[in-house]
Amino acid sequence: MEKKLPTIKEIARRLNISASTVSRALHDHPSIGLRTKMAVKKLAAELNYEPNQTAIFFKQRKTFTIGLVLPNLREEFFSAAINGIEDVAMDHNYIVLIGQSHDDLAREQKLIESMKNHRVDGIIASISSSTTHIGHFEQMKNYEIPVVFFDRVPDAKDIHSVSCNLYDSSVEAVEWLIKNGHKRIAFLQGPPTLNMKNERLDGYMEAHKKHKLAVDESLIVSTDLSVEGTQKAFDSLMLLKKRPTAILSFNDYVTLDAIHYARQKKLTINKDICFVSYANVPVTQYVEYPPLASVEQFPYDQGVSATELLFRLIDKKTARQEAPYENIVLKSELIIR
Repeated sequence: MEKKLPTIKEIARRLNISASTVSRALHDHPSIGLRTKMAVKKLAAELNYEPNQTAIFFKQRKTFTIGLVLPNLREEFFSAAINGIEDVAMDHNYIVLIGQSHDDLAREQKLIESMKNHRVDGIIASISSSTTHIGHFEQMKNYEIPVVFFDRVPDAKDIHSVSCNLYDSSVEAVEWLIKNGHKRIAFLQGPPTLNMKNERLDGYMEAHKKHKLAVDESLIVSTDLSVEGTQKAFDSLMLLKKRPTAILSFNDYVTLDAIHYARQKKLTINKDICFVSYANVPVTQYVEYPPLASVEQFPYDQGVSATELLFRLIDKKTARQEAPYENIVLKSELIIR
């Protein structure tokens, strides 16, 4: 027969006291005498008694879990962010449930629904490349589950978010290329379906304006972030009568795909074509041809800030207080290699 776990009622029966007395003794309530506390705790230890977490969660109206939805765990950027998120969560005695959207809206929606059903106390999310609306996140308000977006933040009002300022660093990146003699600079952006502020493109345009360089629209191309999508975008640039000499690329992963493909096309990296990127992931220092520069977006710090913000929202929810929307913007940094 399956062995039953010991309960407060069993301890109470053996000691001939009430269950409520046992509960108070286990929690060191001042109304319970020292002798009774010692007897209760001694028997609880002998029986290997463990508190009923479900009952505790129900009483405290918390599950001490938060949900985390990311595009893809294989990206070193998001692995670093997870470290920051879990460090803060552990400090609050919380665990993190992690799900990958794989840049698919339907999968992202299913993950959010599942986390709602598991009664997480809050959700941190970086939206997928195919997320064109955030209705599934907004529905969490009906269940009093706060949501904090980070890195890939939707271009929407009335949200809580943590991100890096990519506008200033984009201006700086293009200006650095211009100072190094590049006049035809392409911009390899992410998918147009990605519902987020396009600070990269805004900074690209502003740098051209500051240096009185006309923007050639044919130099602005998009990738769906897949290897095939990046190759197609790169081919469209190489087919131009006046090719670009440098490319500002959406992130390091897209850049590495483009560099690999360029080499297959017998192009000499940093001579025929140069690259500047975003994310500054450590793995790029081990490749033969890394981007010349990359914008550091501090994923660990973003993860820490997003989690700290989420816990402030959880605390305010517990205290039944209104929380004003917070949009925290960290400073990014152009790293020249």
